[in-house]
Amino acid sequence: MKNNFITKITINIFLLTIFSSYGFSQDQPSAKYLQQFNEKINRTEWFREARFGMFIHFGPYAIPARGEWVKTNETMTNEDYQKYVDAFVPSNYNPKEWAALAKQAGMKYAVMTAKHHDGFCMYDSKLTDYKITSNMPERDFIKEFVDAYREQGLKVGLYYSLIDWHHKDYPNVGNHPMRDNKDWNDKSYDWDNYLKYMHNQIEELMTQYGKIDILWLDYSFDDYNGEKWKAIELLNMIRKHQPDIILNSRLDVNPGNSIKGRKFDGYGDFETPEMGIPEKPLKDEYGNYIPWETCLTLNNSWGYRSSDNEWKNSELIIHTLVDAVSKNGNLLLNVGPDAQGNIPFASKQILKEVGSWMKINGESIYGCGKSEINKPDWGYFTQKDNTLFAHWTNPKIGYINIKACSERTNKVTILNTGKEAFTTTKWWGNEDEGNFFINVKSPIHFTYELPDKIDTVFKISLEK
Repeated sequence: MKNNFITKITINIFLLTIFSSYGFSQDQPSAKYLQQFNEKINRTEWFREARFGMFIHFGPYAIPARGEWVKTNETMTNEDYQKYVDAFVPSNYNPKEWAALAKQAGMKYAVMTAKHHDGFCMYDSKLTDYKITSNMPERDFIKEFVDAYREQGLKVGLYYSLIDWHHKDYPNVGNHPMRDNKDWNDKSYDWDNYLKYMHNQIEELMTQYGKIDILWLDYSFDDYNGEKWKAIELLNMIRKHQPDIILNSRLDVNPGNSIKGRKFDGYGDFETPEMGIPEKPLKDEYGNYIPWETCLTLNNSWGYRSSDNEWKNSELIIHTLVDAVSKNGNLLLNVGPDAQGNIPFASKQILKEVGSWMKINGESIYGCGKSEINKPDWGYFTQKDNTLFAHWTNPKIGYINIKACSERTNKVTILNTGKEAFTTTKWWGNEDEGNFFINVKSPIHFTYELPDKIDTVFKISLEK
């Protein structure tokens, strides 16, 4: 799969096309950088083929039902929060149902919270009693998650928070619930002891559940990044146990949605903008396209929030997915199960509607990426090798015009019907050079309906 990423053969040629206005470096990359870059591209091949995944935020914060940051938002002490931990016994937890829903939605991988910022472990860690097996003996939720999603043929990923509001040696910095509590400022912390705990827990996750495809670490801030986490040592340990695993980039401070050239020589294999799509494909400082994934909530919350009913509809989710893929990106779409382990009904309905579209149009998503043609005003383009997919998302009067295709097009079909589309190089006096108009009806009509109300996809076979 090419996806317009730079191969080992062409990379040095591509590096010559650098635009200083985007902040890209004028220097040539080192041989070491090129080797690391190619390793990351090779490791993420399946990831760039998959394009669509499920994120799962699940933990004791589902009990108060005010989101996963409830402990810090309401400045709770460990003692304050303990009542929610004690009450967290999600008897309806059934990851097989979750996995079946992810498969139905057209997702190819999933990432579940093994430990969030509150420090509570959703697996049977031998290093703490602050874990799900203290509440529900013999039920290791991460093992059940991994097994269920593997059964569906999906890749599995684990989320682990570098931050820990519960551990005695994690200081009251950043978003810690006790950040403004003066009594905590004089406490002593053994940072090396915390790092030992953190590294050992991650090693548990890397050794207890077979092959893990993604490790999603979250997150760095201020001076707490890189070697503050003993990142090189951590990375070496992870790769010793899971040589093919891919890591997100949050051992460093996340550069977010900015399209400025990234320093892609860090610890991660892909970038992680959040709750938004970059304006353009992401590149490194030398102008090379790099893998990325945006994570997005179905409403406005990651963890379950009973009062949050501002759901994104399936049309918006599909358009967001297409937008991401058209810029070489992935979409990791979050669900927040309730305290009993049920994915909210609204989330299920949205995912099923997305799945109906994906079942017919998934060919325009999986393995696709940025096209050789610029984005049109009527929708998006995605492309895989010599197949161009025109996503007609914005109804308009008249034909849609796909410039620069007329001399290379072999065939145009409507993806959801398989029927050949009506095309012409002329429309109402417009005979401009390079015109290639598509309509879904013949003969000519001034107005028409889209075969798919959300996104009509045209499959265009191009000559090599």
